[in-house]
Formats: sequence, structure tokens, C-alpha cells
Amino acid sequence: MLKEKLLEDLKSAMKDKNEIRKNTVQMVRAAILQIEKDKNIQVEDNQIIEIIAKESKKRKDSLEDYKKADRQDIIEQVEQEIAILAEYLPKQLSKEEITTIVADIIKKVEATSIKDMGKVMKEAKEQIGAAADGKTINEVVKELLA
Repeated sequence: MLKEKLLEDLKSAMKDKNEIRKNTVQMVRAAILQIEKDKNIQVEDNQIIEIIAKESKKRKDSLEDYKKADRQDIIEQVEQEIAILAEYLPKQLSKEEITTIVADIIKKVEATSIKDMGKVMKEAKEQIGAAADGKTINEVVKELLA
């Protein structure tokens, strides 16, 4: 289970004195714990992957701001955190692969215009999951429905 892998990685990062890996894994474990406590549930691997994808997206979004502010020290740390988080995520799909999947979904839900974007996005997010970020899926859907 992914939860146990995170714990093992945390232990090894502490032994190796790898601060960035330790902090990143701790942050993911804290987010998992928070959801478990708030909703009074045990999270499954697919939910953990969603949490990790969300944390990765936060870092990618903040990276742009750090680049604008020319904060090289923080940029390197955030890039390392993104790389660590990527180890736990499924292989990310290319734009071409996403386009193929979305085109099939458009045919399936019989979408004809941009008004059908909600139906297509819902189905695409269910099928693709954490294998691609929502922003990229959104761009592909807009291109194909325009």
C-alpha cells in the first residue's frame, strides 16, 4: 500500500539526512492524516494519489511566481519537491495521448459544442485521473470542441 511506502521512504530519508525528501514525504503524510481525521475514513491508494497530485500542482503553480521573483534558492527546492512527488504519481500522459482519449470521450458523450464541455471534462477526469493535470485536459477539450 502507498501509505506504507511513504512511511518507509520517510524513515530512509531521515536516515540519509535528506531534508527535502523528508519534508516532502511528511507533508504528504500530514495531508493524508488530515483527510482521514476530517472525514473519519481510511484513505485508499487512489485517494492518496489524488492528494499527491494536488500537492504537486500547488508546487507547479507556485513555481511561476518564484521564477518571476527570481528566487533561485526556492525554485531549486520546489523543483526537487515536484520530482519527489512525481515518483508516487502514475506516468503522466503526453498531450497526444490526452487528445486521443478526449476525442473518444467526445464521440461517446456526443458532444458537439463548447456547451458540452462540462460533460466531457467530467468523463475525462474520471478516465484520466492523476495521469494528467486538469489544466492540460481542459486545454485539449477546448481545442477539440472549438
